[in-house]
Amino acid sequence: MWCWRALKWLPVLLIVSIVTWSYYAYVLQLCIFTIESTVQQCVYLVLYHILFIMFAWSYWRTIFANIKSIPDKYKLPEEELEKLLSADTEEAQRTVLENYAKDLPIVTRTMSGSVRYCNRCVLVKPDRAHHCSICARCVLKMDHHCPWVNNCVCFHNYKFFMLFLGYALLYCIFIMSTCLPYFIRFWKGDFGAAGSSGRYHIVFAFFVALMFAVSLGSLFGYHCYLVSHNRTTLEAFRAPMFRGGADKNGFSIGAYKNFKEVFGNSPNLWFLPVFTSFGDGIVYPVPQQDEDTESLLSSERWDRWGERARPFDERESSSYDEL
Repeated sequence: MWCWRALKWLPVLLIVSIVTWSYYAYVLQLCIFTIESTVQQCVYLVLYHILFIMFAWSYWRTIFANIKSIPDKYKLPEEELEKLLSADTEEAQRTVLENYAKDLPIVTRTMSGSVRYCNRCVLVKPDRAHHCSICARCVLKMDHHCPWVNNCVCFHNYKFFMLFLGYALLYCIFIMSTCLPYFIRFWKGDFGAAGSSGRYHIVFAFFVALMFAVSLGSLFGYHCYLVSHNRTTLEAFRAPMFRGGADKNGFSIGAYKNFKEVFGNSPNLWFLPVFTSFGDGIVYPVPQQDEDTESLLSSERWDRWGERARPFDERESSSYDEL
């Protein structure tokens, strides 16, 4: 077990190693030993360290975010579990789950129209929650399990993950653009002494930054698309199911409101890796749909929620009960 846990940290250690080497290549080999202009050195070092700090901070928060458990009210009590296990037909099992979940704020269903239930965690799944086989638990608003952060990307760290991708992309673009003139000089044979190893660090930094910029750019662009449509990666592959059927835009309440659901109401905190997402990860405002259930929230309720509710705090979970 401990060997498996240690192995899961290898991708993170690889990223940390590459970033550590890039710091050496850029700060020492390029800025200190290669660039002769003091002004240029200062400008490059200041801009680089701003991006480096924001990138490292976002990455740290994504890895070590406090992923909270699903509330106990979603877990089946022993009495209800016995009823479920003793039910001899699928319809009887469905009835047991429907009766237990009737007071829970859930609007999504399975493909067959029944309440979503996790046999391994023995609980009714809240909307947008899914079971992660690697973490061995159900996770709120699960997007995917990312080996590069050794954590689930979900409600509690999705903003951090988005900032990590964005700052990592800017970090790579900055290194690539500032190393480009020296790569061109190297290509022309006019960069450094023939036996100098420093120039190879700079050229290699250019290629590594270019490679990561391409992959990060596509991934960041895709997640920007998901945020604007209020979808997770899992929901993009399989649209969430409601009583009226599958709806890929079932949680979309408009691009700007979708953005604020992840990044919060305060623009001065949008680009800082501090938690400002709305809600508790349990209930989500959804567009008005033709359903005969009071648990389905309308888009108008977002307006009251957005004006009055405070962002979820990692020490104390807020709720939508006031809506």
